Amino acid sequence: MLLNGGIKMEILQNIVNYVLNLGAAVFVPLIMFLISIAARLKLSKAVKSALTLGVAFSGMTLVVNYMTDAISPAAKSMSKLLHLNLTAIDQGWPGVAAITWSYKAAFLFFPFLLLINSIMLTFKWTKTLNVDMWNVWNKIFTYVVVLYFTNNALFGFIVAGIQIVLELKAGDMWQRHIEDLTGIPGVTVPHFISLFAVILMPLNKLLDFIPIMNKPADANSIQKKIGIFADNSVMGAIIGVLLGFGAGYSIAGSLKLAIEAAAAMTMFPMISKLFMEALNPIADAMNQMMKDHFKGREVFIGLDWPILAGRNELWVTVIILVPVMLIMAMFLPGNTVLPFAGIINLSFVVAALLLTGANLWRMLTLGIITTPIFLYGATYFAPVITNLAKSTGAVNVKAGQQLSWSTFEGPDFRLLFAQAFNGKWWAVVGAIVWLLIFVWMYKDQNKVAIPSQRYVLTGTNNITVESQKNSETKTLNNDKYQIDDIKGLDFSDVHKNKNSSSKSNIISDTNAINGLDFSNYKKKD
Repeated sequence: MLLNGGIKMEILQNIVNYVLNLGAAVFVPLIMFLISIAARLKLSKAVKSALTLGVAFSGMTLVVNYMTDAISPAAKSMSKLLHLNLTAIDQGWPGVAAITWSYKAAFLFFPFLLLINSIMLTFKWTKTLNVDMWNVWNKIFTYVVVLYFTNNALFGFIVAGIQIVLELKAGDMWQRHIEDLTGIPGVTVPHFISLFAVILMPLNKLLDFIPIMNKPADANSIQKKIGIFADNSVMGAIIGVLLGFGAGYSIAGSLKLAIEAAAAMTMFPMISKLFMEALNPIADAMNQMMKDHFKGREVFIGLDWPILAGRNELWVTVIILVPVMLIMAMFLPGNTVLPFAGIINLSFVVAALLLTGANLWRMLTLGIITTPIFLYGATYFAPVITNLAKSTGAVNVKAGQQLSWSTFEGPDFRLLFAQAFNGKWWAVVGAIVWLLIFVWMYKDQNKVAIPSQRYVLTGTNNITVESQKNSETKTLNNDKYQIDDIKGLDFSDVHKNKNSSSKSNIISDTNAINGLDFSNYKKKD
């Protein structure tokens, strides 16, 4: 029996490792192809959508790596100018992920995630179907952290399970905001990095009391105010050249970095359109299937964060925070981590983008305030990462050397829950408070206006910020319409609002209907 059990575990491990070795660019499109077929999307469209999704993931990975490769040497040069001499080596998330996948029990978390997700979908405790299996390594790493502090494997699985549940609920919470920011229906991001919004939530509420923080500050709104200087390529070039000068580069080196940053900032939105092209047909087919067979029940497809990478606010924020992190690394007492491979702080910016509705001023303010959390988190967890690297043999760690990750994902969650299960009273209290803030945020984000309607322009009552996805569509002001354009439209489902009997409620300005959803009205056959 033991022999048979061992063989079965080995077979399971081999299957999981094979699937995961395919990588997100292959595995996720394959899963989406199967979902498309199940949703009765035409085979040709299913193949095209799956391939386009693979291209989008590959393209976004290339551009993210391109950006990182351009920024990291500048950060290293800047650290030398600041005379930083810190002991812990920043491996970034790729290094930590590679070490984590080498852990002996890693393969168990693949079915563990599927089991919890299936149970929650069955009992309608979530609407999110998470197909982002590559990022199961986050759950593995949480298990390792808890095991390090408690020496109890069961506690590790419990905390990892709590993380999975919270990620799925966050996916439900963020979906309508993600659709508004990207223009892609039926998808969400149940990623661990979005849970850092729990720490940002109280701070973001305090920013409500600062008038300038309540004005539109997405990329389009800023571009309307400062013109060409907010253009993707121009903004990237300006930030790049300033970063180059700050790193001590020559004029030629700074100009080269400017062009590289401009290229990345220009390509991000281009590649994000591929996600829309790939996922829209699948989302439509899924919605139709749910209406036909499941009484219209909603199911969101959970994907990795790069579907948000077309938002320029995200990249402007992380680039500006590079020198901020380096300066803080120099002056924060007790910090041992020299930011390098992980200096592009994706662990913060995705949560900030979603929580603030792409408000750049809020994102930058929250980034500056919370940067010390990541540096101290990286310092605190450096022994854990070092111990994991030594135990797996994935990395050769020299004597007296430590490995870490300067933008360590979820330092708050992992610290509080690991130490809570270790019996620390302060961590138990902290974990309870953390969960209460999550519940508060969950309720708040399900009620708050979507990003394109959240920030009111000065001197108006009903005009809202135009989202980036809507900026590419034609508006009523710019195009001429004729009676033939509405010929054959079905308005049978349009009802008069009982509460709008007065003339004051009649829409008299075409701008007032800009952004409304008429997707349910179709032409009669």
